[in-house]
Amino acid sequence: MLQLIKKNLHTALASLVCASALATGTVSAAAQSSSSQTQTSTAAPGTVPITPAAAAALEPYTGPKYDNRWEVYGGLSFMNGQAGQNIDHRYNMGGGEGMVTYWLGPNALGGHVSRLGIAADYRFEAGTTPVNPVGAAYGLNRVVVFQNVMTGGVQYRGPKNRYVAIDLHALAGGTNGVFDHAVRNYPGGLPQVSSCPTNGTGSQIYNLGLYCNHTAPFGAAGGSIDFNESARFAVRLSPDMIFEHFGTETHEYFSISMGLLYRFGKIRK
Repeated sequence: MLQLIKKNLHTALASLVCASALATGTVSAAAQSSSSQTQTSTAAPGTVPITPAAAAALEPYTGPKYDNRWEVYGGLSFMNGQAGQNIDHRYNMGGGEGMVTYWLGPNALGGHVSRLGIAADYRFEAGTTPVNPVGAAYGLNRVVVFQNVMTGGVQYRGPKNRYVAIDLHALAGGTNGVFDHAVRNYPGGLPQVSSCPTNGTGSQIYNLGLYCNHTAPFGAAGGSIDFNESARFAVRLSPDMIFEHFGTETHEYFSISMGLLYRFGKIRK
C-alpha cells in the first residue's frame, strides 16, 4: 500500500514539472514575439522611422506612372516634298524636330491618367531638289531649299505599359519655304534666270521652276511610339503623314523623326 502511494505521488510530481516547463516556454516565446514586433515598429536609437515615400522608392521599378504634366521631345527628322508645281520629282530633306506637350489632367477625358494634351511643334528641314533643265546650263542640276515649320495641336495618349507607350497627334500651322538660296548666292548672279516664274525681272526670261519664297499651310497627322528607358526618359519614334499647300493644290508627303523624350512635373489629382 505504501509503495502504491509513493508511485502515484511520483507520477503527479513529474506531470507538474512538465506542465510548468511547457508554460514557461510558451510565455518566453510570446515575449520574444512581442519584442520582435516592438523592434520592427520602433526605430533604433539615433535613427528615424522610414517614411512611406522612402519605402516606395525602395520598391522594384514598375515603369512610368504617366501622371506627368510636361513632355519635351527632340530628335533628328526626315521629310520629303516637292519644290515646284511643275517639277516632277520629289526631294528629300533632313533636319530636326522639337515638341513640347502639356497634359491637361485625368478629368479632361475621364479615367485615372491624363490622356489629352496640348502640343507645340517646330521642325527645320533642308535638302536639295531637281530644277528645270535651264538650270543645267549654269551647273544648277540640284539646288538647296529650306523649310521652317511651326505647328500646334492636340495629342492623345493611347495604349501604354511599363515598357512602351503609343500616342496620337494632329497638328496644324504653317511652313516658310526658302527656294531662291542658289539664285541669290550664285557667283556673279544670274541675270537671265530667276528661281520661280513670278519673281523674275524684265531681263530674267528663264526660271528654275521652283516655288516663290512664302509661308504656306501645313498639317501633320500621325503618332509616336515611346520606348521607356526609365520613368522619365524614353526613346521616341514618330512617323507622320504631312500636308502642305505651296502651290495651287494640297500635297501629301511622309515624315519621320527619332530622338529622346523627357517627362517631368506631376499632375495634381
